[in-house]
Amino acid sequence: MLKLLIKLFIHDSENCNEPRVRTAYGTLCGVYGIILNLILFAGKYAAGLISGSVAIIADAFNNLSDAGSSVITLLGFALAGRKPDPEHPFGHGRIEYITGLAISVIIILVGADLGKNSVEKILHPTPVEAGLLPALILVAAIAVKIYISFYNRAIGKKINSSIMQATALDALTDTISTFVVLISMAVSYFFKINIDGWAGLFVAMFIIYAGYSAAKDTIAPLLGSAPDPEFVRSIEETVMAHEEILGIHDLFVHDYGPGRVFISLHAEVNGHGDFFGLHDVVDSAETELKEKYGCLATIHMDPIDSSNPETNKLRDDVLTKLHEEISEEIRIHDFRVVPGPSHTNLIFDAAVPVDFRLSDAKLESQIKEIVSSSFEHCFAVVNIDRITA
Repeated sequence: MLKLLIKLFIHDSENCNEPRVRTAYGTLCGVYGIILNLILFAGKYAAGLISGSVAIIADAFNNLSDAGSSVITLLGFALAGRKPDPEHPFGHGRIEYITGLAISVIIILVGADLGKNSVEKILHPTPVEAGLLPALILVAAIAVKIYISFYNRAIGKKINSSIMQATALDALTDTISTFVVLISMAVSYFFKINIDGWAGLFVAMFIIYAGYSAAKDTIAPLLGSAPDPEFVRSIEETVMAHEEILGIHDLFVHDYGPGRVFISLHAEVNGHGDFFGLHDVVDSAETELKEKYGCLATIHMDPIDSSNPETNKLRDDVLTKLHEEISEEIRIHDFRVVPGPSHTNLIFDAAVPVDFRLSDAKLESQIKEIVSSSFEHCFAVVNIDRITA
């Protein structure tokens, strides 16, 4: 059914890097999700009234909160798809994360309220009428929720949407909570034991946990989480595929929302090469990154003296010494040798992971001491770079 709707309403559906196409997918799946969750709410609520089960009613309101979440998702995709303006030159993509956080808060509040009602049912139990019709409604609801999880996961992966991936996970957890309610009905029917309140409390805790997990996934990109290592590796491979580029460093990935990623990096090239030819190579690398990953890339060209064997050997010797005496995590770049009448300055950047054990001041002090004691008449002029990739 959804595939047919995609063909009817989404043109150029394979071009998922386009914000317009992402917004169309989000809108279609949002509306589809609202309709399905409202049907589930009506069915479960009716089953809850027939059986008098607080657990079924709790599960029904979980679906109603899912429908409300889909409304907010629709709003989020619509706002996130707005074009850049003077006040927001990088677009409005992060609104998608904000709406995801709002959905998470709603889910947690719904879970807390249902938990309160379930505790009251535990303290003051009322009879539950387990029948065939409520049971069949719950079985059908499980099948529908599995379907919702499947299509949200597939499309969320296709358009790289954290909200849709979270929706898929929420739908999957809903099937477990509904299954627990089904078990409580079976226990009541066959063994005459009323565990309805406990089942409702379990469902409420499940809802709260799902909201917490979704909130965690949306807060991370808002705060500026580290890029996916696999994504960083792909960028490096794409750029380094050009033989004129000898090395890269200072790679940064800026996330302004799904489909709005900006990349900046420094590419080392032969300082004695053809300037215009090398500039064309860098331009080609930027274009490839845009076409491959649907993001804007800015590459700064760093000329290095790659043809000087003495400079290259000195650079390798310094790096080896730093690996031996401090850590193999250290990388160096922008290495230059500036000789003087009394000493030679070795000027370079030392790149270490953002969580490196030494402070910048301590690391700089150790590097200077190692260089001055290991290489005659040499002093280090070093800048410390903290990198996430």
